[in-house]
Amino acid sequence: MARRTKKVGLTGRFQSRYGLYIRKRVKNIEEIEKAYHVCPNCGQKKVKRISTAIWQCRKCGTKFAGGAYVPRTDMGRIIDRVLRGEISVEETPERTLEEEEGEGEET
Repeated sequence: MARRTKKVGLTGRFQSRYGLYIRKRVKNIEEIEKAYHVCPNCGQKKVKRISTAIWQCRKCGTKFAGGAYVPRTDMGRIIDRVLRGEISVEETPERTLEEEEGEGEET
């Protein structure tokens, strides 16, 4: 039997319901969610999602909290960089946006 989900992938289960845009969004999210990710502890690409925001490495067994659909969120990466001292709190994206808005008012 021929494959019927070449384009739609995981969202083939929805058939023609819910509209194209929503099915595309669900497809992108689920492909990222169900993929293997890199473990922050051992560096192997063996991390899978157990539950909402709970991730576990299948190699070393490390369990950690992350985002709902990705193990490392953008804000989590920024916080890690601040804690390691790579950037200061003043250089975080929220702070730079406030500074840019303030500069626009002065001119």
